[in-house]
Amino acid sequence: MDLPLILRRTPRFVVYGAGQVAARRVPSLLNSGCQVTVVAQQAHADIQQLAERGDVEWQQRQVSPSSEQFDGDCWYVLALDDASLNAILAKQARACGAWVCRADSPDDSDFYFPAVIDRSPVLVTVSSHGTSPALTRYLRQRLDTFLPAEIADLGNFVARWRQRVRQTLPLSQRKSFWRQWMRSVAPERVLARQHDAAESLTLEMLDGKQVQAGEVYLVGAGPGDPDLLTFRALRLIQSADIVFYDRLVGNPILDLLPRDAERYYVGKARSDHAVPQERINQLLVEHSQQGKRVLRLKGGDPFIFGRGGEELETLADAQVPFQVVPGITAAAGCAAYAGIPLTHRDHAQSVRFVTGHLKNGSCDLPWHELAHPDQTLVIYMGLAGLPQICQQLIDHGMSPYTPIGLVENGTRPDQQVHVSTLAQMPAYIHRREIQPPTLTIVGSVVSLSERLNWR
Repeated sequence: MDLPLILRRTPRFVVYGAGQVAARRVPSLLNSGCQVTVVAQQAHADIQQLAERGDVEWQQRQVSPSSEQFDGDCWYVLALDDASLNAILAKQARACGAWVCRADSPDDSDFYFPAVIDRSPVLVTVSSHGTSPALTRYLRQRLDTFLPAEIADLGNFVARWRQRVRQTLPLSQRKSFWRQWMRSVAPERVLARQHDAAESLTLEMLDGKQVQAGEVYLVGAGPGDPDLLTFRALRLIQSADIVFYDRLVGNPILDLLPRDAERYYVGKARSDHAVPQERINQLLVEHSQQGKRVLRLKGGDPFIFGRGGEELETLADAQVPFQVVPGITAAAGCAAYAGIPLTHRDHAQSVRFVTGHLKNGSCDLPWHELAHPDQTLVIYMGLAGLPQICQQLIDHGMSPYTPIGLVENGTRPDQQVHVSTLAQMPAYIHRREIQPPTLTIVGSVVSLSERLNWR
C-alpha cells in the first residue's frame, strides 16, 4: 500500500536523462519550487531552454556508474533510455540513503509522481499505485472536467477567512462552523463570483446569527440527453435541497439529484397545467426564504419559451438571490441529433424560432414573414396545430413541396425523425401516433437529414 504525502519542504532533485520524459517532469518540479539538476549528454530542446535561462543546472556529460556520486539528501529521477543503467544507478543511490524514482520501472521505485489537478491553492492528486499511467491520466482528465476553474477562488476565500475564524471561535467550534459554512449557499456564491454576498454571509455566520440565506438556481436541462448538461448545471443539480421540475425533464436527469432532495412536479401540458405559473413563482420565493437551495429545472433553455423571465421578476421583487444557467434549447439539440443544420450557405441564411400552440383553436403567427424561402423555421409546441400551420404557410406563398421535419423525443434514446413535405405532413401525422415532445423544422435544410443523421 502506498503512502500519499504532500511535501511542504521541497527536496533537491537530480534527473538522469533529458529526453521527453524529463522534459515533461522537470517543469512540474520547478513549479513546486524544487531545485533541479539534469545529467545527460544530450538534452531535449525544452531542457536546453530551461538551462539557458538558469532554471535548471545541466551537467552535460556521459553518465557512467563508476564515476557517479550520490547524495542521500537528494531525490533521484532515473529517466535514461538504458534500463540496465537505470537499475545500476538506482542501486547505487539507495546505498547512499537516497530515494529513487525509475521512470521505466514503478516496481523498482521508492516514490513516483501522481497525476495532478492544480487549482492552486486546491491540489488534487490521482494515483493507480503505479500500475497504469494511462488509467491515472484518464481519471485525472475526468476529474478535471468536473472541478470548476473557480474552485481556486473558493480555496483562496477559505484561506483568507481561516485566520479570522481561529481568532473568533474556540477550537471546539471551528469544525462545526466550517461544516455549516460548506453546507450553506456561501460556497456557491464564491463559485458564482458573488464575492461581496459571500463575505456578508460568512460574517453573519461567524457572528452567530441564524442565517436563512437561500437561493434559487434557474437551470436549463437541455432537450433530454443528460450528456448535454453544462458543468455548472450538473453542479447545481447535485447541490439542491428542493427541485421544481417541468414535464420535459426526464428521469436520467432527475437521477442526478441528491437522494434527499425534495421533488415537486410542476409541468405543463396542453390544457393541463399541474400548478399555475403564479403558484410556481410563489413556491420558489417561499422555499428560498426558508434557507433552501431551490432548483428550478426546465427543459431546454429557461429563457427560450420557458417563462424563466417571469419567474425571475418575482424573485427580484422579493429580493431573493438567484443564478441562471443556460441550457441547450430544443432547436439546437434536436436539429443536431437529427442531422439538420439550421443554417447552411446553400439553403438558409437565417433561422427563426416561434411557438405553435393553439389559442382559441387557431394559431396566430406573422405568416407572411414566416413563409420566407431562405430561412429555417423552427416551431416549438406545434404538433397539435400542425395541419393548420402547414396550410397557412402554403397559403402565404411557401411551396407545398418544402421539406418539413418532426423530431420526436429529440436527443433521447427513443428519438424518431419524421420527414415529409408541407402538403403531405398533415396526412403523415394522421397515419402515425406521433407524441410530444416533438419539434417541427421547416425549410430546405431538412432535406439534409437523411445524409447527415448520425444517430
